Amino acid sequence: MAVPTFGVGIIGFGFMGRAHAYGHVSLPLYYDPIPCRTRLVGVATSRTETADAAQRALGFELATSEWRHLMERDDIDIIHVCTPNKFHKEQVLAALAAGKHVYCDKPLCVSREEADEISAALPAASGIHQMVLHNRFFPATMKAKELIQGGLLGYVLALRAAYLHSGSVDQSAPLKWKLDASLAGGGVLFDLGSHVLDLAQHLVGQLTMVSCATHTAYAERPMPGPRGSAVRVTAEDSVVLAVRAENGALGVIEASKIATGAMDELNIEVDGTQGALRFNLMQPNYLWVYDHTLPAPERGWRALETVQAYPPPAVFPSPKAGVGWIRAHAACLHHFLSSVAEGRPASPGLDVGVQLQHLMADAYELAAEASTST
Repeated sequence: MAVPTFGVGIIGFGFMGRAHAYGHVSLPLYYDPIPCRTRLVGVATSRTETADAAQRALGFELATSEWRHLMERDDIDIIHVCTPNKFHKEQVLAALAAGKHVYCDKPLCVSREEADEISAALPAASGIHQMVLHNRFFPATMKAKELIQGGLLGYVLALRAAYLHSGSVDQSAPLKWKLDASLAGGGVLFDLGSHVLDLAQHLVGQLTMVSCATHTAYAERPMPGPRGSAVRVTAEDSVVLAVRAENGALGVIEASKIATGAMDELNIEVDGTQGALRFNLMQPNYLWVYDHTLPAPERGWRALETVQAYPPPAVFPSPKAGVGWIRAHAACLHHFLSSVAEGRPASPGLDVGVQLQHLMADAYELAAEASTST
C-alpha cells in the first residue's frame, strides 16, 4: 500500500537541526514499513551561507535566511523549529497559523506569557504538533513507563533525578547562546532541566514546584573567537529543585553544566511502596528494577536488558545492539510522523510544552524570591 509523502522545512541548522534532519534521512532504515515518506524541501538559517551549506549536504530544494519563506510554500507540510529559544514562539505560531504540522525542540518558548499565547492557538490548529522530548523514547524509559503503569512502584514515596554536563566547568569556555538569557530566555533549567522534568512527570505524574535555587559559576566568560572580550553571563549554570508529586511525595531534581567529569548524564530514581527503578543515560541499555514484593532472600536490584528492543515496525539495528542518543531521536520523530500520517494527536504535544514552561516559570519565581529574602 502506498504511503503518503510530506514535505519538510527545518528552521535552524545548528546541532539540533542536524539531528532532526538525520532522523528523516535514516528513518527508512530503522523502520519497515515506514509510516510515511518525507522530502527535505526547505531549510532556513540566520545566515545565507549556513543555509547553502545545509542545502549542499542534504539536497534541500530551498535554502534561505528568511524562515517565513518556508511557511509560504504549499509543498512544505511539516515545520521543524530548531532555533534559539527566543524565536520559538513566533515561529511556532506562524507554523500553526499556516496549517503546518509542528515538531518543536525544547523548551517551547521563553516565558509563561509566551506559552499561554501558544496554548490559546492550539484549539484552532489543524496540524499535528509534538515537542522533541526524546528521552521518553529510549527502550529503557519506555519499559519504565510500562512497569509503572502495571503497578511496579505501588504508592510513590520519593523521586531523585539529575541531568549533568560539564561543558561550563572551565571559566575560559566561551559564552554560547544557551548561556545568553537574551537568546535562551533562561539557563540550564531550560536547556537540561526541561528534559529531566519532563521525564520525571512522564513517569510519576504532574509535579508542582516547592523551591528552587540557581547558581552561576562565573560572572563573565569570553565571547567566541581567538581573542574574545569578556562579557557578563546572564544565565545560570546549575539549578536544584524541590518538587512535590500529585500524591504529596517529595523529589529533588538537579540540572548542571558545571558537574565536573559528567558527559551527558541523566539519572532518575523513583522509590515506591512495592518497588523502585533507576535509569542512567550513560548506561542506556539497562533499566534497573527492584521488586519489594518478593520475599527477603529473593530481593535485589535487577538489570533488565532493554538494549534496543523497540517494538515493530522497528527492524534496524538488531535489538541486541547497544542503543545511543541519536536512536531515541529517531524513535521520537517516528512517533510524530506516525501521528501525522494517521491524523491522530502526538504525545508529548505542544500542550506538554506549555505545562512544562509554567513549571519552569514557577521555579524561576521561587528562585528570585529566595535570592531577595537572603
